[in-house]
Amino acid sequence: MYGFEALTFNIDAGYLEAIVRGYRSGLLTAADYNNLCQCETLDDIKMHLSATEYGPYLQNEPSPLHTTTIVEKCTLKLVDEYKHMLCQATEPLSTFLEYITYGHMIDNVVLIVTGTLHERDVQELLEKCHPLGMFDSIATLAVAQNMRELYRLVLVDTPLAPYFSECITSEDLDDMNIEIMRNTLYKAYLEDFYRLGGATAEIMCDLLAFEADRRAVNITINSIGTELTRDDRRKLFSSFGLLYPYGHEELAVCEDIDQVRAVMEKYPPYQSIFAKLSYGESLMLDKAFYEEEVKRLCLAFEQQFHYAVFFAYMRLGEQEIRNLMWISECVAQNQKSRVHDSVVFIF
Repeated sequence: MYGFEALTFNIDAGYLEAIVRGYRSGLLTAADYNNLCQCETLDDIKMHLSATEYGPYLQNEPSPLHTTTIVEKCTLKLVDEYKHMLCQATEPLSTFLEYITYGHMIDNVVLIVTGTLHERDVQELLEKCHPLGMFDSIATLAVAQNMRELYRLVLVDTPLAPYFSECITSEDLDDMNIEIMRNTLYKAYLEDFYRLGGATAEIMCDLLAFEADRRAVNITINSIGTELTRDDRRKLFSSFGLLYPYGHEELAVCEDIDQVRAVMEKYPPYQSIFAKLSYGESLMLDKAFYEEEVKRLCLAFEQQFHYAVFFAYMRLGEQEIRNLMWISECVAQNQKSRVHDSVVFIF
């Protein structure tokens, strides 16, 4: 604990911290997930969720249900909670809450630009965008032909504008350039978010460092066998985290998943993640990272007088929605045997 946050924290943020801890107590438990995993139809899932915080959002949905409907309504609950907290927040908490949504903004920009490149309908793409990452001029992204236009026409008026300075080029947008743009934006966003102070920094910097390390590993694995050079790969890694700088140097030259594993096993916190995987396997890596992230997010609630609980709750809510989507898809496609493959228990 730094400084004297405890003396003045509750004046502005005490009510909201109580609210977010109340929201957290409404997250699904292991017993809830075990019951959901035994459901035979999507209507059974709806019936079980009716006794939880999701009940009011699903009660008026007619049968037959679709997985997209369940995910949409569960996301709407999280968005409503976020908006309630944002309305009540004062500075600097309101800025902190806005920062939480910038990742979704980046994902939405990439979704629209990629969809337009593949000649998908803009309206259809807008429906797939995450509601927390929407901004006024998002629909006009479809007209941009290269990064410079994308910035000049649309993004200059959004909070993402400062992050674009590193990736403004006149190259035409193609799948490779768009992926590089996404990772460059995320790098700039995480580095900006990392400049925190006080008790919030104590916890948030650990969570952001984990996110930066996970992205470094994913970038490395996804760029193996592509035309991305080692220098380009290194440029996409954030300038902080447990792997910075020596781990980044080693990841930049990795040629296969086993080399990535050898690098990561030098770092004790990540040994346990890779111990769960057999050699040459990367399919379960996402789940292993999500499980580690959930542990760290839950620990954020053990301390008081800091803003990291808001970030942690939003991330846990998103993980819960991923769990519900996976269970619903398995039930809908009659793949009950695989239902436990991707579910990450939160409590």
